Amino acid sequence: MRGKTLSLEAGKLRRIFQLLHAEMGPQNWWPAGSAFEVVVGAYLTQNTAWNNVEQAIDNLRSAGALSVSGIRNIAVEELERLVRPSGYFRQKAARLKGFVAHLDAHYGGSLESLFARPVEALREELLGLSGVGPETADAILLYAANREVFVVDAYTRRILQRHGITQAQTGYEEIRLAVQKALAEAGDAHTQPRNPSKAKVRRIDRASEPLAPVPHEPSAASAMERTELAQRYNEFHALLVQTAKHYCAKATPRCQSCPLRPLLPLGLLPR
Repeated sequence: MRGKTLSLEAGKLRRIFQLLHAEMGPQNWWPAGSAFEVVVGAYLTQNTAWNNVEQAIDNLRSAGALSVSGIRNIAVEELERLVRPSGYFRQKAARLKGFVAHLDAHYGGSLESLFARPVEALREELLGLSGVGPETADAILLYAANREVFVVDAYTRRILQRHGITQAQTGYEEIRLAVQKALAEAGDAHTQPRNPSKAKVRRIDRASEPLAPVPHEPSAASAMERTELAQRYNEFHALLVQTAKHYCAKATPRCQSCPLRPLLPLGLLPR
């Protein structure tokens, strides 16, 4: 699918965002106590489920290693043991060590100094680190650095493809830039309130809808100051993840209950 064709879907992308936000409300993502914890989570979540990441994060927190100095000072063998629940633990431990070594060598160990770089330069720098591809780089940019960058993951691809917006071969950058442009034109009517306690969240009847998504509790990371546009990208990505996990499942989609059912082309409706 060519960029020009994908750009024509801007209205549908905005409509998807509006429907999901109206149905599920703010998602309070990323659930973390600090920007550095988001960075660690972005590395650990590669090729694994989030509950596995939470186990590894809890291990790091209990060991006093969930900080720049903690990762710097811990023995790599111990770090491997702590992050083992997230899988590929040797690779991930080495990559976390590498990130902190880069931070020490170029920014005096200051995450804030790294994040002060212009967004495109920062993105290129992150992509140059071992184990950091576009999805991980953009997750760090959006959720830890609070920059105006959208994250494209397998959940996003699945939903957009099933709604006829993209194809299997549509490139990462084409999707990212198209979503960013569409949501930049969406206005501020469907962004998360800056005070999460005042946000309206639909009350879910767990008896009739036991598999419906439940938003995370607000965290220090989810409540960090960010622009309205960065918040919009944050919410849209989190809403797509929830939708894919709870409705638009890979093998057994629950289209009858999905908030996006009115938009799903009849020819693509799973039987």
